[in-house]
Order: sequence, then C-alpha cells, then structure tokens
Amino acid sequence: MASTKFHGRHETDERVCEHPTCREAGEFRAPGYRPSGFDGPGEWRWFCLDHVREFNAGYDWFEGMSAEEILAAQSPASGWRTESPAFSPRAVIDGMPRWSDFDDPLDAISARANGIRTRAERTARMAMDGRFSREEAEALETMGLGSNTDKRRLRRRYSELVRRYHPDRNGGDRRHEARLNKVVEAYQLLRKSRAIA
Repeated sequence: MASTKFHGRHETDERVCEHPTCREAGEFRAPGYRPSGFDGPGEWRWFCLDHVREFNAGYDWFEGMSAEEILAAQSPASGWRTESPAFSPRAVIDGMPRWSDFDDPLDAISARANGIRTRAERTARMAMDGRFSREEAEALETMGLGSNTDKRRLRRRYSELVRRYHPDRNGGDRRHEARLNKVVEAYQLLRKSRAIA
C-alpha cells in the first residue's frame, strides 16, 4: 500500500469508499467505529477525497466531553500529569512491584552487569600491576588479551580482529567499523609499549 506523503492518500484498488452511495476508491482514512484504546489502535474508515472532506467537516473530537474535560484536553500539559508508580512518593508502600522485586532466572541482567564490572576490575588490576599504563591496560582489554602478551601474540590477535571486523571481509557491511577503529588504535598503542616483549 503506497502512501503519498503530503496529503494522506493511500493508493489502492482494493478498498471502496464507505459512503453508502459512492463507488470510488477508498484512499483516505478517518477515525473508525471503535476508537484507539487499551485493546489496540482501533479501526479506520476509508473514504474517497470528497467524502473524507465531508466527514472531517462534521467530525467533533470533543463530542461527549464535559467543559472541564475539553479544557483539560486542550491544555499544553495534557497527558503529563500522570505519575509513574515507580517514581511516586509512595513508591515502597503502595504495594506496586519495583525492578528489584523481579526474579532474574536466566541471570540476564546481572550477568551483563557482572561482565562490565569484571572487565573494569581486570583493566584496573593490569594498570595497578605497574607494567602497563591505564591506556595500555584498556587497549589490552579491547584486544581481548591478558597481561602475559608478547609481540607475536599481539600481531596474531590484531590480524584476526582486522579480518573479523573489516568491511571488505564482511561483504561491505560497515556496522563494525567503530569496533575496527578501536582495535587499530589499541594495536598502535600496544606495539610501541615497552611492557610487551
């Protein structure tokens, strides 16, 4: 179904205008019999250009609302007054569940957090070892190497990572280009390091 950007026409030969006396193509949508709500987006009614103009001229969005409801709907802050239960002042006492109340049986959330923590710990340990600077320790972590690395192992790992992330090896896919740049920078730093023999 093609849509023309500026005037809302959805060109099709399959739909017919829903006006009872019209047989034109139904290319313009209007709110349907069931409005959008909790159960989903609702339904559209489809009309030709003349009948959608007629529908829009007689459509009243505020139909069935009181004066207070109309005023609240027209307010610039409409919809922003609701409060998320998790950030409510009664957050702990209202019986609503918090993120900490949920189980993590597959250890998906905590495993990611632990992985980030252990990487930072490894980098800090290598930097505190005295052989490597903080930048060199981070470069070793980027390359996936430990503190027992030598020049030969560094070159082999570098060529392995370049083959993995280079766009020429991935059919022109440039999604890994940022990762490749980090690997190249890490290698350039480490190949000049005196700590790696």
